[in-house]
Parts: sequence; C-alpha cells; structure tokens
Amino acid sequence: MLTSNEAVVRQVLLEVVQEILPHVAVDEIADHRSLGDLGADSIERVEILVTVTERLAVGCPLSSLAGLPDLGALIGFLGEEGRR
Repeated sequence: MLTSNEAVVRQVLLEVVQEILPHVAVDEIADHRSLGDLGADSIERVEILVTVTERLAVGCPLSSLAGLPDLGALIGFLGEEGRR
C-alpha cells in the first residue's frame, strides 16, 4: 500500500513523464518499468528526475537516484525523502 507521500510522488512522476515523453501512454508507466524502458534517453531521464525533485522540493543529489532499478524504487525513495 502506498503512503500519502508515495501517492504524491507517483502523481508528480506521472505528470512529468507525460510532459517530457508525450508518446508514452499512462498505462505504460508502471512500477516495474524504468525510464529507459519508457524510451527516455539520458538527457530526458535527467530532465525528468530534476523536474520531479524540484516539484516535490526534495533536496537529494541526483547521484542518489542513479542506482534505483525502476519507477517503483524511485517512488519509494522519493516518498521516504519527502518525510525527512
């Protein structure tokens, strides 16, 4: 079950992915997928991560997001960071 922070992160992530990758259908954006799976190149991945962290006002370094394997892990990590 999602925490309220994770629900907010998921919503912001969906919005940002749709803005930067408009060709991706909402139902393709799933926890088990990575941004690369969705067709994002390296610049688009950075743009998505920067935009999401800015909108959520999460001050973690982007390098801390590099090892996260999929969107579910990203949502969980940013949800936890948002509680700090």
